[in-house]
Amino acid sequence: MHVTVTFRHLDSSDALRRYAEEKTERLVKYLIEPAEVHWVLSVEKIRHIADVTIVTNGVTIKAQEDTEDMYSAIDLVIDKLEKQVKRYKERLKDHKTHGNLPPTKKILVPSQEESARKPRIVKTENMFIKPMSVEEALMQLELLDNDFLVFTNSSTSNINVLYRRKDGDYGLIETQTR
Repeated sequence: MHVTVTFRHLDSSDALRRYAEEKTERLVKYLIEPAEVHWVLSVEKIRHIADVTIVTNGVTIKAQEDTEDMYSAIDLVIDKLEKQVKRYKERLKDHKTHGNLPPTKKILVPSQEESARKPRIVKTENMFIKPMSVEEALMQLELLDNDFLVFTNSSTSNINVLYRRKDGDYGLIETQTR
């Protein structure tokens, strides 16, 4: 497992680096090697933020916590990550034994009322689009607890968006080039 620790708006500390690396060892039993773990420890005013990204076997797992103490932020984010990684490991087992994933649904057109309000961009996030099957994307979406996932469909090589609907089902947006 390859662990990197980056400090932002905070002096580099060997003690914090070792603490984050030691806490990461709790996840070894759940991860498939090779795994990359990237920590970003930052301070904004009084908020100490611990942000972790794990990439293993083509799956990205992210978690972030902020508190008034960096050590407690690291502890909380590790607890959150451990839950996510356990859930991922269980889904992998279920996926291999049963192979039964919920079917995907096609996109619905939004109502006029939803399109009448003026949306604004409040957050920008960079995403790496990885080639994967729809079933793998569904597992990734459930693992991250996100509402959507952008990915490259490995069977068609087109960019797709898988999203969680309000009724609990999933929708799939399939793009096509002209």
